[in-house]
Amino acid sequence: MDTTNATHAIRKLVARSQEAQTDPEVLPALHTSDLVLINLAGRRVFGREAFESAMTAALASPLKDVRTTLEVDDIRFVRPDVAIVSLTKTVHDERPDTQGQGPSDFPARGVMTYVVTRDEDDNWRIALAQTTPIA
Repeated sequence: MDTTNATHAIRKLVARSQEAQTDPEVLPALHTSDLVLINLAGRRVFGREAFESAMTAALASPLKDVRTTLEVDDIRFVRPDVAIVSLTKTVHDERPDTQGQGPSDFPARGVMTYVVTRDEDDNWRIALAQTTPIA
């Protein structure tokens, strides 16, 4: 199985997901309709609509000042249309310090796993996104 083109498309999907992290119209569309997402805090969201709603609420809160960067560590193909993507997530917490304890209650880094699938239009989408904090 030649995975060169698929690997390039998956890396592009990861980059687009990072760029769209503050756009609740673009980021959910990069996911499957039946997405499962577990964030850094352990909150689990089922489905693209629930993700869009949670994202909109987060962007209306101080969480709007927390952004992340992603680094692809590995891509493994389960089948030609399914891949597991291992990533390192770095958290950039830019919320103002309002309690004298520093702005962040988030870990600075986490390991993230995407399960991505290719649809009938040859587009890759994120079907599962799960982040585990690094202590």
